[in-house]
Amino acid sequence: MENVRTFLHFGVLLSSLLFTIGAADEDYFLKAMDVQWVSNNFKTILTWGPEPTNYTYTVEFYSVGKDRHRNPHCIRSSGTECDLTNELRNLQETYSADVLSEPLPGITSDLVEFPYTRAKRFSPYKDTQIGGPTFKIVQSEDKTKMILHIQDPLTPLYKDDQLLTIRDVFKNDLKYRVVYNKAGSTGKKEKMSDLRNVELTNLDKGQSYCFMVAAYIPSRPAKKRLGDWSKPQCSARERKTIFEEFSFGVITAAIGIMLAIFIILITLTVVCCKRCCCKKTKTVDKENLHLSSV
Repeated sequence: MENVRTFLHFGVLLSSLLFTIGAADEDYFLKAMDVQWVSNNFKTILTWGPEPTNYTYTVEFYSVGKDRHRNPHCIRSSGTECDLTNELRNLQETYSADVLSEPLPGITSDLVEFPYTRAKRFSPYKDTQIGGPTFKIVQSEDKTKMILHIQDPLTPLYKDDQLLTIRDVFKNDLKYRVVYNKAGSTGKKEKMSDLRNVELTNLDKGQSYCFMVAAYIPSRPAKKRLGDWSKPQCSARERKTIFEEFSFGVITAAIGIMLAIFIILITLTVVCCKRCCCKKTKTVDKENLHLSSV
C-alpha cells in the first residue's frame, strides 16, 4: 500500500512538472498577433506584434498552392516587420504568409512544430493602396479651359534598371478621377480620364477652380478601386481691370456718387469759410467802435 501511495505521489509530481514545462514552452514561444499586410504603391511589408523577449520570429511566404520561401532578413529575427516587396514578383499572384515563433539562434527546442500565425491572403495587383498623385494646372491661352498634367506615382519596382510607375504596372487599367469646383463654392463636378493629361472645358472665364485627383482601377473589388486623393490645388484667379470687373452703368453711377460727394464737400467748405470771415468782420467792427467812443 505504501508503494502505491509513493507511486501516485510521484505520478502527480511528474504530471505537475510536465504541465509546468509545457506552460513555460507556450509562454516562451508566444504566437504573433495582429499580422497585417501594409502595401502602398507596391511597397509591401508584413507587420505583426508583440516585440519578442526571449524568442524570435521567422516569416514564410508562398503563392497559394506553391512552395514556401523565406526572406533571409526575416529568419529568427527580433523585428516585427518583414519587407517582401522584392519577393512578391508576380504582382497578380495571390500570396499568404506565416509568422513563426522560434527559439533564439543557437538554442534548440523539442517542439516538432513551432507556433505560428497566418496572414490573410494578399494580391499586390488588387490590394496595394495607390497613393495620391501630384499634378500641375495649365490654363489655355484663350482662358476657356484648363489642363491637369498628372504625374503617375512611382513604385519601388525596377525593370531594366528603371523605376516603374503605376501606369507601367496597370497599363490601360489605370484611370484618373478628377473632382473640381469653383474656389469658395461647395458644388462639385467630376470627370474620369484614361489619360494623365486631363482637359477640363466649359469653365467660367477668369474664375479660380480647385482640383483633387485620385487613381482609379476599375478591375479591382469595389472597395479598393479608388486610390488616395491628392492634395487640393487651386488655379490662380485672373486679375481684371475695373472696366472688366464692373459694367459701364455701375462705373458711371460710382463716378456720379463721387462727384456729388466732392461738390458737397466743396460747398460745405465755402460756407464754413464765409461764416468764419463774417465772424472776424463783426469782431473787428466792434473793436473799432469801442476805440472810437473812447
